[in-house]
Amino acid sequence: MIWVVTLLALVVLVMFSMRYAWWRPAVGQEYPRILMYHMVSEHRPGAKFNKLRVPPGAFDWQIGWLKDNGWYFALMSELAAPEKLPPKTVFLTFDDGYADNYRFAHPVLKKYGARATLYLVVDRFDRDWSTAKKAHHNTGELMREPKLSDEQVSEMLASGCWELGGHTLTHANLARLNEEEKLAEIRGCREQLESHFGVSVPSFAYPFGIYDQTDVSLAEMAGFTSAVTTVEGIDTDLKARCFELSRVKVSGKDNRLAFRLRIRTGRRG
Repeated sequence: MIWVVTLLALVVLVMFSMRYAWWRPAVGQEYPRILMYHMVSEHRPGAKFNKLRVPPGAFDWQIGWLKDNGWYFALMSELAAPEKLPPKTVFLTFDDGYADNYRFAHPVLKKYGARATLYLVVDRFDRDWSTAKKAHHNTGELMREPKLSDEQVSEMLASGCWELGGHTLTHANLARLNEEEKLAEIRGCREQLESHFGVSVPSFAYPFGIYDQTDVSLAEMAGFTSAVTTVEGIDTDLKARCFELSRVKVSGKDNRLAFRLRIRTGRRG
């Protein structure tokens, strides 16, 4: 009987370790964390993209926990002088431009005095861009997901809690475009966002995290000063990787322990 209990305990320990990877070494708090979010909304039964949906209550707890633990909320434009960032700096980034960013994330940022960068797709309405990455993502789920209106974006920017970043004109899969088309998507989004909203757009996010060295060069050519990827982790040299920045992926399925461990190590289990 004892060996059965011991075996079960070992199985539980192994499963716990695989899920949370608590054994990974912590990355020093002097290195900023760039967190990646998409939606802040409740999960939907049977939905394919629930991992992109962080429930509003969980998001409120996460931002409150960061605030209570002394983290400084920076905007991506502050990467122009990374040496001036204090220890325990975190960048909140939101990809695409979902309406729930205004409904649920925006009030939380105002509540805690936090700030975030919104990587906004210019032509974001009536597009199921998930299919541009994988053909079997043909449910229309992301196309039906309400997107931010220009009026909502303007209100968010006016609050001082948000900064705009570029995310191409159409959430294009850059790997499928020639160089001229790539530049049109990358430079075009910056020019249109700056013209329409009257703000600077210093940073860029590669759609789907798909990019190559040509895209890196084009992002710099287009006038951006930094670019983020979907590569998981915490960079220890922001200047050297300013156009290939890693991010900490925040999943809609993370509990509080998982979130704290992601902040500690930069990676999931």
